[in-house]
Amino acid sequence: MRSPKELSLDNKLTEMVAACHLSGKALAGVKLLVTDGEIQAAQEYANTVSIIRLGYNDHGPVHMRTVALNGVIMLSLLKQAGIKTSLEKDECGDFEDSLTAVIFAAMLHDLGMGMGRQDHEFHSIYLAHPIIERLLAQVYPGDMRKQVMIRTLALEGISGHMGNRAVNSLEAGVVQVADGCDMTKGRARIPIALNQAPRAGHIHQYSANSIEEVRIGAGEEKPIRLDVLMSSEVGYFQVEEVLLGKIANSTAKPHIELYAQVREKAAKRYL
Repeated sequence: MRSPKELSLDNKLTEMVAACHLSGKALAGVKLLVTDGEIQAAQEYANTVSIIRLGYNDHGPVHMRTVALNGVIMLSLLKQAGIKTSLEKDECGDFEDSLTAVIFAAMLHDLGMGMGRQDHEFHSIYLAHPIIERLLAQVYPGDMRKQVMIRTLALEGISGHMGNRAVNSLEAGVVQVADGCDMTKGRARIPIALNQAPRAGHIHQYSANSIEEVRIGAGEEKPIRLDVLMSSEVGYFQVEEVLLGKIANSTAKPHIELYAQVREKAAKRYL
């Protein structure tokens, strides 16, 4: 059963995609993704392994929905600024196809955490592949070309979300950054409450616990501006070791401004 937080994110995601006034393909994809029983079970198990067994932050249904919402916001800002997606530039798809690929990648990118942290992005690929194939057949019935193209693009987004391997599409780069932006204190709440003995993932938990908000909006010089608001300076670890690293290796980097600040102090600009 989906939690109130998940349902709230489902509504936000659905409303935001509907507000794009597209043909309905992306919206149909969202509705399938957020109600699919297999996806829900896989997300929940990935979260159990991440938090209980490994001591890491949230990598489950709430996180993956948040990343999807972040991706929709970013892609919409790029569209408003006149930036074309890779599918549009290649003249093999339109904005809605790109949006669909980003949402599918975001909603499935951490399924591999159910098998462990190491190489989880690659485990996510083969766990997500049959799900993507099954759902895209419903979103694009009879259009094998679109199904294959969007599936491949979504899998690129999944494989590259850690930011430690090169991606070649703008869509996959957006997924990288969207993932990095979900680092607020809510992700660390449960692992810290468990009061476990120190483990490898705990530095991420405590740095994330100092981050109060990540705002995604239009920039002054570039299409996207990211503002990270923190309660203490330990949050800079999360900004510099996680988010900045993902942006640095992202195809979306040329379109992003990044600021971080501790409350009541001057903002520090990174990009």
